[in-house]
Amino acid sequence: MSKKGSVNKVVLAYSGGLDTSIILKWLVEEYGCEVIAYSADLGQGEELDNIPEKAKKTGASTCHILDLKEEFARDFVFPMFRANAIYEGRYFLGTSIARPLIAKAQMDIAAQEGADSVSHGATGKGNDQVRFELAYYHFDPAIKVIAPWREWDLKSRTALEEYARKHGIPVPTSKKFPWSSDRNLLHISFEGDILENPWAEAPEEMYVLTVRPEDAPDQPEYVEIDFEKGDAVAVNGERLSPAKLLAKLNELGGKHGIGRVDLMENRYVGMKSRGVYETPGGTILEEAHRAVESITMDREVMHLRDSLVPRYAEMIYNGYWFAPERKVLQALIDESQKTVNGKARIKLYKGHCRVVGRQSDTDSLFNVDFATFEADEVYNQADAEGFIKLNALRLRIAAIQRLAKTK
Repeated sequence: MSKKGSVNKVVLAYSGGLDTSIILKWLVEEYGCEVIAYSADLGQGEELDNIPEKAKKTGASTCHILDLKEEFARDFVFPMFRANAIYEGRYFLGTSIARPLIAKAQMDIAAQEGADSVSHGATGKGNDQVRFELAYYHFDPAIKVIAPWREWDLKSRTALEEYARKHGIPVPTSKKFPWSSDRNLLHISFEGDILENPWAEAPEEMYVLTVRPEDAPDQPEYVEIDFEKGDAVAVNGERLSPAKLLAKLNELGGKHGIGRVDLMENRYVGMKSRGVYETPGGTILEEAHRAVESITMDREVMHLRDSLVPRYAEMIYNGYWFAPERKVLQALIDESQKTVNGKARIKLYKGHCRVVGRQSDTDSLFNVDFATFEADEVYNQADAEGFIKLNALRLRIAAIQRLAKTK
């Protein structure tokens, strides 16, 4: 049923691929509205080639391409990494953390262009529809959201291809790689096709950012990363912007086959889904960040922060980046990072990265005079007896009671 007249102008999150190209034409046909295409450059490289030309040929009145790489790294990735946020112990949230920024910029364009609607290409089965739309409503509770996958009757790839041919939208004659992927400066993800068999190993030709670990250099490489207030600021002594620093770590990690993850994850909508991820730079960054934290953070502060990480990671995964609870938690995390100043030395070798050194000239809590196994004059080992007995008191009382019952 045509909905012409119900929408005046819509801003579409547009990738230039088959799906969003069909969505662009479908919006024009179904709603009879002006469509403004928009693409966010988050570091996906050549995928943005010829986007404006493709969009206008398919029916867009104009096309915006925004370079958001620095904002992405500085205001989204780095705050998340201050928390060491990893979803279900494995996933570095590369897709999840990109969606709120894409939606934020999309809403900025909608305001500039006077659009009454926004649209995305996320399916009704996935997480992205939630992430996009929660962000849209944060910025404008009255915005109209058009989610074609929840509306149209194009339920198969064959139907999409037939629609494309009917409307003169170029259809690839063959698809070399049948799985879907999403790429940005933090990672690349893969889903679908052979990956829907949880027993099947992901094919080697799928990987983009990393070499096969077995083919990585036979000699390890060491990298030093400097941190200020929990954020990485330099690699091997060279100060870099957040985006350039992440790109540099991607290069180093990719060369050594670091950052591959094969995960069966729990989607917010309720189903399990398999995803394969490459996060070379993020894997190194997290290892280095924890190393500097280990020498500069108070024990109880660290344990409190770590107890909140699963909840924080869920907020990002489920799309609640702009929610008040995430902002409150971020304030606590950022307070904990004020002393995280120092340097980590990381060893890269055949798919693995591990810390081999850490130091802080300003905030180290490590004191060799106390920790040494050699003779010292600052720690009375006899004090430990009272400490142990006080902490054992409840256990001793319970044992006394238990033994009394057996007499």
